[in-house]
Amino acid sequence: MPLALYGHPFSSYCQKVIVALYENATPFELRTVWAGDEAADAEFAARWPLKRMPVLVDGGRTVIESSIIIEYLGLHHPGPVALIPADARAALEVRMMDRFFDNYVMTPMQRIVFDHMRPADARDPQGVADARALLERSYAWLDRALQGREWAAGNAFSLADCAAAPALCYADWVHDIPAAHARVRAYRARLLAHPSFARAVEEARPYRKLFPPGAPDRD
Repeated sequence: MPLALYGHPFSSYCQKVIVALYENATPFELRTVWAGDEAADAEFAARWPLKRMPVLVDGGRTVIESSIIIEYLGLHHPGPVALIPADARAALEVRMMDRFFDNYVMTPMQRIVFDHMRPADARDPQGVADARALLERSYAWLDRALQGREWAAGNAFSLADCAAAPALCYADWVHDIPAAHARVRAYRARLLAHPSFARAVEEARPYRKLFPPGAPDRD
């Protein structure tokens, strides 16, 4: 049986895993949840009662959390691209950058997005302001960290770039990357042009109307 990924093509964390799967041409079936497929929704809930995407099912085994799923794929379904280096020191840098993108780019981006989903009288202006301030600091830090690097952790595409691609794509939609951070803007452009992420972006394009703040007419 092929791998089954429960998620949605427009979800940032699902895209992170989809990029990893495409990078190694790993066969899988996307079981789209929250899109009117009651059977998929029921299977998803049964596999992971917390109902947070993505969830990978490999035979009788259920794997949760995007970073862990990508590590699992490297161990059990390896391909030509090693998304986590064999060298322990290089792997530590990749994992650190992965956590940076999830915690300091993806999380504040989602805080802004989710605030748009609230009723007007339940909005959190201070929380949004804090999220924007964190994105500003994250962009500045990343611009320095990318000096001399083609990809997030060096010169090889890795787990960190799987995390960076949707994080920076959507973050720039809600809080522009300043022109002064030219390395970050160029890196985001490289990610958007990279075949595995470009494919994920195209497949998610029909769902852009679902983006609560409104998707810009670009990318």
